[in-house]
Amino acid sequence: MVDTLDLGSSAIMLKGSSPFLSNFMPTFQQIIRTIQRLKKKRNVPVPALGNKPQRRANCVKLFTTTPRKPNSALRKVAKIRYRNVKKHISTVKFTFAFIPGEGHTLKEHGVVLFRGGRTQDLPGIKYKLIRGKFDFRALADRKNARSKYGTKKPASVK
Repeated sequence: MVDTLDLGSSAIMLKGSSPFLSNFMPTFQQIIRTIQRLKKKRNVPVPALGNKPQRRANCVKLFTTTPRKPNSALRKVAKIRYRNVKKHISTVKFTFAFIPGEGHTLKEHGVVLFRGGRTQDLPGIKYKLIRGKFDFRALADRKNARSKYGTKKPASVK
């Protein structure tokens, strides 16, 4: 049998209680430990988005980087600058985003839209740029998975 401690809306189950100890009183440390376990903060995987699906940013620098082992390539990455506004206080922040697709015409100071999405073989890169929005052009000759690269449906041939 397990005793429960009623603290408002949540009941805390205590370890070590038995059916023979009907007047069991938890120690102060047991109460604190169980409350801390319940209040444990969740790690946010994409902090730059701030509970938004996408955000607008400016490109500061465009460069290539190599992925981690065992892959080998030149992955295109952009350093982007975005504004974080909280209670009428604006702060400028920087992060890195992956450029998807084959080829791009993106330049420095271009306006882009970025979303969450980790690139598995690039350490530390948690965001991807969205093609077909603002200054970041969509891929031209794309037949499959067009929505990922901003390509419109081709006109039917008659």
